[in-house]
Amino acid sequence: MAVSIDLSGKRGVVFGVANQRSIAWAISEKLSEAGAEMAFTYLNERLKGGVEKVTSKLGDPLLLECDATDDDQVQAVYDKIKSEWGEIDFVVHCIAYAERDDLGGDFSSTNLQGFRTALETSAYTLMPVVGKAAPLFGESGGSVITLTFDASQRVYPGYNIMGTAKAALENEARQLAVEFGGQNIRVNAISAGPLPTLAARSIPGFSEMTRAHRERAPLGRNINHGEVADTALFLLSDMASGITGAIIPVDAGYGIIAL
Repeated sequence: MAVSIDLSGKRGVVFGVANQRSIAWAISEKLSEAGAEMAFTYLNERLKGGVEKVTSKLGDPLLLECDATDDDQVQAVYDKIKSEWGEIDFVVHCIAYAERDDLGGDFSSTNLQGFRTALETSAYTLMPVVGKAAPLFGESGGSVITLTFDASQRVYPGYNIMGTAKAALENEARQLAVEFGGQNIRVNAISAGPLPTLAARSIPGFSEMTRAHRERAPLGRNINHGEVADTALFLLSDMASGITGAIIPVDAGYGIIAL
């Protein structure tokens, strides 16, 4: 008999929904199907409409402006959440960005500003997003997930500075897992195979990347958004109560194959 995961009565914040093709949105839909209630952040007024349009499919969720590289804005999000809900049960961090000029070309050509932009947006933001959320988790704790990619460990031509950012992100997830483990707050990362999001398609060589995964993965195919969302649902549920500081691959097995 199939066992379903019930998140009824659970509440959390999702950072990083961009559009209906984003992994963050696939995760959000899955969590909603399981009964969870979510608040969503948007970067600025220019992007609010797109996030509002997508998330309206879940009713009238709480939408909060937040540039997660600004600690004060992250704190303001949680202050609002505390006043509305009091406590939360989970956080989903799906924030990543690098300048287009820093994707492709020579990695050594990345300038200091490009390095800062990628690392601050894609890696640093996990720290305030988790640290400032910690006081809102109840006595039973909760769960945080973030998204990474195999380029943290291997070189993917064209991914460049984002590989460095993902390596930093994974290290942060482990350190945060240790720091907040005593409060029963679990922090894990999902390392997803290449998925056709709007952001991914701007990466030079993305088509070759997906082809290589498809040809070499033990399952002989690429993954889909739903498989990442299913893993997120599991990690955010009590069924994963013994898992923290882990990097969970959802890549059809590609990561175990020697290149």
